[in-house]
Amino acid sequence: MAADQSHRFAGPADLHLHSNHSDGTEAPAEVVRQAHRHGLATIALTDHDRTTGWDEAAAEAARLDMTFLPGMELSAKHEWRSVHVLAYLFDPEDRALRAETDRIRSDRIGRAERIVRNIGRDYDLHWDDVVAQTTLDATVGRPHIADALIARGIVRDRTEAFDGILHPREGYYEPHYAPDPLTAVRLITDAGGVAIIAHPVTTGRDRMMPVAFIERLIAAGLGGFEIEHRENTAAGKKVLRDLAVKHDLIVTGSSDYHGGGKPNRPGENTTSDEMVARLISRASGSAPRYP
Repeated sequence: MAADQSHRFAGPADLHLHSNHSDGTEAPAEVVRQAHRHGLATIALTDHDRTTGWDEAAAEAARLDMTFLPGMELSAKHEWRSVHVLAYLFDPEDRALRAETDRIRSDRIGRAERIVRNIGRDYDLHWDDVVAQTTLDATVGRPHIADALIARGIVRDRTEAFDGILHPREGYYEPHYAPDPLTAVRLITDAGGVAIIAHPVTTGRDRMMPVAFIERLIAAGLGGFEIEHRENTAAGKKVLRDLAVKHDLIVTGSSDYHGGGKPNRPGENTTSDEMVARLISRASGSAPRYP
């Protein structure tokens, strides 16, 4: 919907940033300020399964003469894999998409409580410890449990928590509801947004989805891939670049910044002006906020 205005933004652009409205550690305005300190001019706030930080982030971006793209990271699941679908410039009032994010967030709370009960059998950890690590009405998840473990002195940092107690092999893990990626892509596109698979070629249990299934996602309206991300493998990035050329897809690069929750820094990977312009021109659900 904003194709005629796409010349108004300029890079460098980081399109994957999180605030404390999901599992980041900083308020939306502070996330924007951090991005600005790192030399970014165009950003997207992509909290997990929610849009509540948009207005605060957009206002701070305007104050700093930055372009803001409304976004979200939608949880999905393919077989055993956790798949995250970045959604840009969709209609936040779309009824079907809102119903799905409400369901995801509701189930996450129950799942987090089950994990804490499991951990509490062996460690001095309680639900109140986790609640103390959340702000506002943030979606409670495993990062908040990790922060509670840190506060209790059980682990040193989130990395140790996820490599140890919160790893599925330790036996405390509980599954949570998430739609399949085909449903996620269709919901985003039906809401006028652009769907980009986040960090699609990581190592380990959440390794790359089969190419045949990715082709189905493309046929369903997938807009592209987040290829430049610190967790993507070199071999996987080559496969995705070939697919992107074959299907003329959007290719992004982002930091996946979480404040103090991860070592990722704003702008460590960026998206080209050309790709940002393509993303904007493809969307019809909501508009970028220009300075």
